Amino acid sequence: MKDKQFSEGLKSGIPIALGYLSVSFSFGMLAVSKGVPVLSALLTSMTNVTSAGQANGLIIMAAVGSFIELIICQIVINMRYALMSITLSQKLDERINTPGRLFIAFGITDEIFAVMVSRKERITLRFYSGLFLLPYFGWALGTFLGAFFGNVLPSNITAVLGIALYGMFIAIIIPPAKQNRSVLCCIVISAVLSTLVWFVPALKFISSGISVIICAVIASAFCAWKYPIEEDAG
Repeated sequence: MKDKQFSEGLKSGIPIALGYLSVSFSFGMLAVSKGVPVLSALLTSMTNVTSAGQANGLIIMAAVGSFIELIICQIVINMRYALMSITLSQKLDERINTPGRLFIAFGITDEIFAVMVSRKERITLRFYSGLFLLPYFGWALGTFLGAFFGNVLPSNITAVLGIALYGMFIAIIIPPAKQNRSVLCCIVISAVLSTLVWFVPALKFISSGISVIICAVIASAFCAWKYPIEEDAG
């Protein structure tokens, strides 16, 4: 039974791993373009496993931002993982102890959460281990390959390939924006505010890290007020 659960998790993780391989490749190239050594980029991915958090953190560090900017930015970007963890805590097998729960919390991503929350059975540690294994190494391998080839490929080719990182963000936001007006509104407001911060001379004093925080908080707060989620009547 345990081997079956591990195999089920392993199979469910294959498409996630393939997607992470290409996305983390872009992060690896971005890292070396900012002067990060290949092994440091690999270590970052192996200890974080968060695409948007890693990319934005790297940008802030490359811009010599403050620790406060970095901390607040990471809290804002990764706050959703806390909500995901709370949701999944209701689906975990009762036999999973605290170290096991910490292990699961470390590996929660949007895609892994989607697979786990849609599973009808209780989430066992064996199932999660199989589910997390391939995506984790796919994320690490993609980062290493992107960082390595970002060092050896001609600069004009790496510059073109670097566009894939922006394609990743577009691929994340477009599908939910097409289905949910509040998400579309949040994206538009964030884009407008970010554009103002970039082009208005009076706002040039705002750093890139603080700009991300301000735009995200204002846009999400407005949309939460404008499009509140109605509670179930029961």
